Amino acid sequence: MKTRVGIIFGGKSGEHEVSLQSARSIHEALDKTRYAPVLLGVDKQGVWHMGSDASLILNASNPKLIALDGRAPAVVPQDDPGGAALALRDRETGRVLGHVDVFFPIIHGTFGEDGSLQGLLRLLDVPYVGAGVLGSAVGMDKDVMKRLLRDAGIPVARFVTLRSAEGDLAAAVAHLGLPLFVKPANLGSSVGITRVTRVEDLRAAVDHALRFDHKVVIEEAVVGREIEVAVLGNDRPAPSICGEIVPRHDFYSYEAKYIDEGGALLRIPAPLDEPTSDRIRALAVRAYQVLECEGMGRVDFFLRPDGEALVNEINTLPGFTRVSMYPKLWEATGIPYPALLDRLVELARERHARESRLLRSAAP
Repeated sequence: MKTRVGIIFGGKSGEHEVSLQSARSIHEALDKTRYAPVLLGVDKQGVWHMGSDASLILNASNPKLIALDGRAPAVVPQDDPGGAALALRDRETGRVLGHVDVFFPIIHGTFGEDGSLQGLLRLLDVPYVGAGVLGSAVGMDKDVMKRLLRDAGIPVARFVTLRSAEGDLAAAVAHLGLPLFVKPANLGSSVGITRVTRVEDLRAAVDHALRFDHKVVIEEAVVGREIEVAVLGNDRPAPSICGEIVPRHDFYSYEAKYIDEGGALLRIPAPLDEPTSDRIRALAVRAYQVLECEGMGRVDFFLRPDGEALVNEINTLPGFTRVSMYPKLWEATGIPYPALLDRLVELARERHARESRLLRSAAP
């Protein structure tokens, strides 16, 4: 029988539309002779909708107009008396609409990439792709992530963290200099980020970031190349080749990533000498392990002119469109998109089997 893969996408975060693009690409690339995709779209109000094909995603070819079709049946996940991983029931009638064997969560940002969804799936005791609760939460929080990396001896850019608009902005400028980047601590895809070049603009940038999160990270602007490495695996993670992003905007913004087709130049492989490439790839795996990641992750670096590599962040649910760096890096490394999805499903089942062998109580 085919493995039923539940692709969970959409969600309430500012990255809703990006998630729809990723889900569409995953749905298209799954080997239909082995898998039966089940689309589970979460609308911006948090309601789960179920679809059997990509018609659940409207205007799929236009990133400016892409949307979830909320007319699809609303569902709730429940234990499956038939023995499958999970049953999906109609929210109104309770009728079983189908089941799911393995989940592929691809909700980027808050309520999907931050451990929230992973916690739900773990409570339901079902296999799912990607990092677990801890790795997801740590990878999402730029403040906690950078502190853990720094304490492990992994170089990161200098930063300060504010929890309100009343923070000492003058001290931040004195410590970090200008220009600066102001970011919500818990968000991705460059949503809510502002590049600040004048002191008088810093307050507005902090206020803007606080619209998305209660905590704000202010970072020094690092002069250097933007290098990315994809990592794949559980206990023995492996790195891809290095790729480079050359932004054509002020920085690699949301628009440059997902709206403007010419917003950035992607160089795969990155033009690096072999010792530098090997050093960055090894550092990517180390950061992945320090942050308790599993399944997959994309580690982003700044490479200074003097050769020092700084870890900028990790993305535990990176973009998964066909033009996204994560699948493109693996394709260039020798793993085509469909085979990459196969491996991620295998890793999900492998981890679930491993966790199922653990004792859950003191009883023998």
